[in-house]
Amino acid sequence: MQCHSDQVVYMDNNATTRIAPEVVEAMMPFLTDCYGNPSSMHTFGGQVGQAVEQARESIARLIGARAEEIVFTSCGTESDSTAILSALQTFPEKRHIVTTRVEHPAVKSLCENLDNLTGHKHRITWLSVDADGTLDLESYRQALSDETAIVSVMWANNETGVLFPVEEMARIAKERGVLFHTDAVQAVGKVPINLGATDIDFLSLSGHKLHAPKGVGVLYVAKGTPFIPFINGGHQEHGRRGGTENVASIVGLGKACELAGANMEEENTRVRALRDKLEAGLLGSVPKSLLNGHAQDRLPNTANISFEYVEGEAILLHMNQHQICASSGSACTSGSLEPSHVLRAMGVPFTAAHGSIRFSLSTYNSEEEIDFVLEKMPAIIAKLRTMSPFWEENE
Repeated sequence: MQCHSDQVVYMDNNATTRIAPEVVEAMMPFLTDCYGNPSSMHTFGGQVGQAVEQARESIARLIGARAEEIVFTSCGTESDSTAILSALQTFPEKRHIVTTRVEHPAVKSLCENLDNLTGHKHRITWLSVDADGTLDLESYRQALSDETAIVSVMWANNETGVLFPVEEMARIAKERGVLFHTDAVQAVGKVPINLGATDIDFLSLSGHKLHAPKGVGVLYVAKGTPFIPFINGGHQEHGRRGGTENVASIVGLGKACELAGANMEEENTRVRALRDKLEAGLLGSVPKSLLNGHAQDRLPNTANISFEYVEGEAILLHMNQHQICASSGSACTSGSLEPSHVLRAMGVPFTAAHGSIRFSLSTYNSEEEIDFVLEKMPAIIAKLRTMSPFWEENE
């Protein structure tokens, strides 16, 4: 199968990223010659084990953690489930979870399922957001109780890029004796993180969001945090996650974290400038368009824009004809015809929520690509609006 990625304008990096060439190079020996089991006692396997530990150290450096606090998983979803279910098993008498209405399905669906378990029903407090997608800390304080086992709040929203004050929220949780988890899948590598200076107990990250392969993730477990494994088995990960390690992908994730640390300044300067140019150009050239999410407290790569009175799916199909890749929300919910639960929670009007497009950039994007999108998008929206029964009466 041939994928002609050189012809694609890829602006869907919050869904997944290309694997960096340096990451592929770092992985290759562990897909060919270095195939030993890292848990084996012989030197051949021990060398592979050393590579796993080096990757663990690289990941820890990026997020300001200790190497021994890094647990390898298969993805961000597994990490999220592990953290939340561990807390509930650690404190079986506590059946209360605090989270937000705008979480990724990895957390949202788990909490909904826990809420509906027959005979083991848990109470979920769903924190609301305002029109900018931000949280109210006073409402959060009031939500915590002696029955709260864990708080799970994402560091950055995957659809709007809005950043939440998770460090402050973790401090408040600690004062109440409550464990705190953050899904930082979208934040790691884009904003500075120093977990050693926070009260965060658990943090999830995923390799394919920062130019590493799919199928590898991490759960940070702060030293001293009570923990019960989700996957039991062998002694891997110091007994915290059974199963032979996905060595090549772990090594790739370690290399990707090194690159992310080196590219952090570029992410927050050049990439941010490209995003701002795209935003300003679209909002200035397309009538009845609006930005979803806080203008400043946001990831440097993410722009979520609604084009009123048109369907997001139709927009994406027309963009696809020009090989422009973006999304209408989370890739994990793209099969749904319902408007984004994130935008609904923000109170975005129905006529706008249905026509929302998320553009998410990376260091691989260029100014020429931004210009190309700005050239094509106004005509796409104008064409679709001629077919909309709502456009003429609201023009």
